[in-house]
Amino acid sequence: MNIHEYQAKEILATFDIPVPRGRVTVTADQAERAAKMLGGRCVVKAQIYAGGRGKAGGVQVAHHPEQAHEIAKELFGKRMVTHQTGPEGLKVRRILIEETVEVGREYYLSITLDRQTSRYCLIASAEGGVNIEEVAEIAPEKIHTLTIDPYTGLRSYEARAIALKIGLSGAIAEDCVQLILNLYRCCLEKDCSLLEVNPLVVTKAGWLLALDAKINFDDNAIFRHWEYHEMQDYSQLDPLEISAEKFDLAYIKLDGNIGCMVNGAGLAMATLDVLKENSGEPANFLDVGGGATREKVAEAFKIILQDSDVEAVFVNI
Repeated sequence: MNIHEYQAKEILATFDIPVPRGRVTVTADQAERAAKMLGGRCVVKAQIYAGGRGKAGGVQVAHHPEQAHEIAKELFGKRMVTHQTGPEGLKVRRILIEETVEVGREYYLSITLDRQTSRYCLIASAEGGVNIEEVAEIAPEKIHTLTIDPYTGLRSYEARAIALKIGLSGAIAEDCVQLILNLYRCCLEKDCSLLEVNPLVVTKAGWLLALDAKINFDDNAIFRHWEYHEMQDYSQLDPLEISAEKFDLAYIKLDGNIGCMVNGAGLAMATLDVLKENSGEPANFLDVGGGATREKVAEAFKIILQDSDVEAVFVNI
């Protein structure tokens, strides 16, 4: 489950992780008032469930409240297309107005699940603010990872080693140790599948700050956090995915023309692989589950057939 950047930062702040001051807005007038409250100069940040907003014009600096109003007016209702949204893009319905920060240095920091070891993995790099995938491909030696033992948890000396590896020292390094430990505590308590801070910055005044943040929750743990349902922005989701959720169906819209009806997640993924290997293009991932009822299968068919891109349905039960 995804949430917006402003929601992620609200969560981080409760774990004593420093974030910039900001206010979320839903109108251009609110954006202008928020800019005034932050001193005039601010950053206007479109809130969508995708990365790459900066390159798509979704993150802009406003030098005065009136300019913040104009930028927000242009962004609200716009379909923003990034490398993560696909060609259809996502509509901007919320904008975060945030204070500007004088950045001294940028870093990358995240905790995510390592599927091979079934453990949390801490990833850090001195190359922050860019696509970490590109850094890993071009200069893998700049990526530092640590697989966390779930029995002992993340220890201070391990966090300190990571802070030193990305070039921090002295008081800043010790601040980073506490920040990393707080990130890990957040992951555990909130059942995160991903917690990413990119960039983590050291300001020119010498303070650590989570300038941008992304949190994904583990769908399998949402039953423990009923408040997450209220955090979901359904305008960012495909209508068919929303319908599937109502019937407890695992459905993800894809770009192809072959609808897929499968029971079991492993079989569903294998089915997509087989189709791709034979030059087919799946229109969806759909797992009806091993114990699917007649009614559930019927609803799954309805959802598949509502997709106008579907020209055929492949059933693998």
